[in-house]
Amino acid sequence: MRAKRVVIAGRVQGVGYRDWMVVQARSLGVVGWVRNRADGAVEALVYGELDAVEELLRACRRGPRMASVTKIEEDWAEPPIEPGFIRRA
Repeated sequence: MRAKRVVIAGRVQGVGYRDWMVVQARSLGVVGWVRNRADGAVEALVYGELDAVEELLRACRRGPRMASVTKIEEDWAEPPIEPGFIRRA
């Protein structure tokens, strides 16, 4: 099991990115959360089997149809406390 904190930059706010990521994460069995940041990026904490986390991060590089991802920063992190994958404000 692996946990990563990711920051996704580009046109990722106002395009349904968080809702899209919730669906993707849940379908892969990944837990954690996703939220908008004040700087226009999206931040997420993802935790699950290594293959599932890596698949989610590959999908995040594409994002939903209206998104345009320019950069993703990844760091190892502690697993989330809450169960499931949630969209934060």
